[in-house]
Amino acid sequence: MAHPSQLGFQDAASPLTEELLHFHDHALMIVFLISTMVLYIIVAMVTAKFTDKLILDSQEIEIIWTLLPAIILILIALPSLRILYLMDEINDPHLTIKAMGHQWYWSYEYTDYEDLGFDSYMIPTQDLTPGQFRLLEADHRMVIPVESPIRVLISAEDVLHSWAIPSLGVKVDAVPGRLNQTTFIVNRPGVSYGQCSEICGANHSFMPIVVEAVPLEHFENWTSLMIEDA
Repeated sequence: MAHPSQLGFQDAASPLTEELLHFHDHALMIVFLISTMVLYIIVAMVTAKFTDKLILDSQEIEIIWTLLPAIILILIALPSLRILYLMDEINDPHLTIKAMGHQWYWSYEYTDYEDLGFDSYMIPTQDLTPGQFRLLEADHRMVIPVESPIRVLISAEDVLHSWAIPSLGVKVDAVPGRLNQTTFIVNRPGVSYGQCSEICGANHSFMPIVVEAVPLEHFENWTSLMIEDA
């Protein structure tokens, strides 16, 4: 959950988000070192009173400033490709959920169960209870078990939407007529908030996504109650 005046990212709730945060820190450190070196060179060139005529024609310097950027790009590209493949890899998910975007709410269908599906609408401001977040709470949460691979199939009924949860490292476009998929594992019990991140119309700001991760036994009790109510 993001906080006012927060400068960094949200706390990671999945292994994939931890990898993304580590890669961000890795790339940021490289950028910081490059910026520091360039600033030092600029200051040295401006303040120095001497000139070395040999530095203007040096094969060694040409080799260094050709190889060094290539090495830096490799140091950034290899971890990036690793994370890219991790994000696309889906191995034997324990649960599959279909998320459909509508104007302007989400509907969820648990495909491994019969008759387990519901619509998720934003709770209006006047109906919020103390402790709930404005524009982020939904009347029905997507409940999942912790430490289980979850696959989400994402599409839309009308216009483009986007199913995005920052703390889980998930952002997938919901395209009418197309079925996209993503996967994630939640490390610990808790509630993760997200919103539709595609400008989908007048009420684009009012399509919250709430994912609640619970222990497996609590998830089984929840599914039983939902099926009985249906």
